Formats: sequence, C-alpha cells, structure tokens
Amino acid sequence: MFGDLPIFVAYDSVDVWAQRKYFKLDKDGQMEVVAGVPPDYFSEIGQRWGNPCYDWDALRQDNFRWWKKRIVRHLDMFDLIRIDHFRGFEAYWEIPASEPTAMHGHWVKAPGETLFKSLLKKQAVLPVVAEDLGLITAAVEALRDKFELPGMKIFQFGFDGDPKNPHLPHNHITRCVAYSGTHDNDTALSWFNGLNEHSREQVLDYLGHSSDAMPWPVIRAVLGSVAELAVIPLQDLLGLGGEHRMNKPGTVEGNWQWRFSWEQVPDDAAARFRHLVAMYNRLAD
Repeated sequence: MFGDLPIFVAYDSVDVWAQRKYFKLDKDGQMEVVAGVPPDYFSEIGQRWGNPCYDWDALRQDNFRWWKKRIVRHLDMFDLIRIDHFRGFEAYWEIPASEPTAMHGHWVKAPGETLFKSLLKKQAVLPVVAEDLGLITAAVEALRDKFELPGMKIFQFGFDGDPKNPHLPHNHITRCVAYSGTHDNDTALSWFNGLNEHSREQVLDYLGHSSDAMPWPVIRAVLGSVAELAVIPLQDLLGLGGEHRMNKPGTVEGNWQWRFSWEQVPDDAAARFRHLVAMYNRLAD
C-alpha cells in the first residue's frame, strides 16, 4: 500500500487541538500565519492552504517526538509513504492569516536535515517518497538526496522544449517514481488534447508517432522508464477525459469525487496493461 502524508495538518484537527505548542498560534489558539505555496505552474496567485504552520523550535525541543509518532503511525498503515510538499522541510511559504491569497507570503527555513536524522534513529529505513514538484531549489534537492529519498517525475511536465528536462523519461534516474500524471494533473488524454498544435507534435515526435491511441503511448513511455516505481492513474488506463480529473489545485469544490464504473473498463484493458508491465519488468516478485 502506497500512502500519502501531507506535510501539514488541518487547523481543526485533533493534532492542533491536543498539541497547540507545536503550532504557531496566538494565546487564544488562533492562527497568526498559515501555510501555502507561492504562484507557480498550478496557480498564478499561489495557493493559500490555510493550514497552521509548525513551531519548529518547539518540535525540536523534544527531539521531534510528534513527527516520530506520526511517521510510525503511517507506517502501520502503509508500506510506502509519499510526503506531500517535501520542499517544506527545507523552507516553507508562510502567509499572514489576514491575507486572502498566497501572494504576500515569504519563505521560512525549516530544520529538515535535523528532523530526518532524528527519524532515522527511530526507523532504520525510511520508506518515503519525496513530492519534490514546484519551486524546487538546489537546497531541497540536496536534502532529498542526502537521505536517498526518491523524487517524482511527471510525464506531463516534460515538454518545455528542453531535452534535458528531468521529467522526460530518457532523463529519469532509478531513484525516482515516474507518473503519467498525479491526482493534481489533468488526465493524460485531456492534457494532450488541450495542447497547441506545436506542443502536440512535440509529444508525438517524442513518443515515436505511435499508432496506439492516446494515452497508451504515454503509459508505455512511463512504464519503460528506469524509475524504480511507475504510477499510472486509473483515469489514464481507462482513457478518460478531463471531466474525470481528480483534483484541481487551488480550488476547494468539486474535487476528490470521481468514481469509476465497471462499464468504463474495456475488455482488454487488464491484459493490455499486464503485457506492458511484464515487458518492462515491473511484475511483482
């Protein structure tokens, strides 16, 4: 089981209610600052998530006891954990709680290296994937690589015209997880159909002008990557359009509601996918 661990927790969570000292709250328990991300690929005004920010000094005083318990609990449920917004362990975007958008925040350093060293004293191995998308700096990459955590490579992010783009499958490294798209992306079919003519031709050229219908050439390219793990959303396996998208970052309504129906599954889908998984040596032992 591959679980997801958001770096932040909700303001109305039991964690904040029971452990106020670990969060930046005023004397009445109100948030003074909130978390988010600055303007990026997904949103020109950034994303104001509204989560309370950690008081890292307080967390460090008891050797990150709260974080250790959180990781152990997740490893009770999952074999592998993707830490969402990994870059927040190096520095996070802090926004005054009074601001309606994320545009007027600022970066605040976080003690990621100290935290992960402490976690390794609790866990001999950290089965963690670092969500390293967005505004990633050399310092974030150094933190990820120091602890040998696999990052993420997204096929849809590969086509900016640079053949050295790390999201293109031929540039992948083994220590990463390759995706056709994540829950935050449009479906591969809708993404491709929404490209301009030049960009579509660029994608088709990269995929060798395959005779297969989209998105199967994308699926094949991702499975053929040297990445130690490849993830294909069910929407892509079923060849579904944008109306089946899971999530639109920066929005709060209409997300995480998609459900598949068996009528959407082609008769040959399982056999076709298994053939590719076997061909690229991705069958489970």
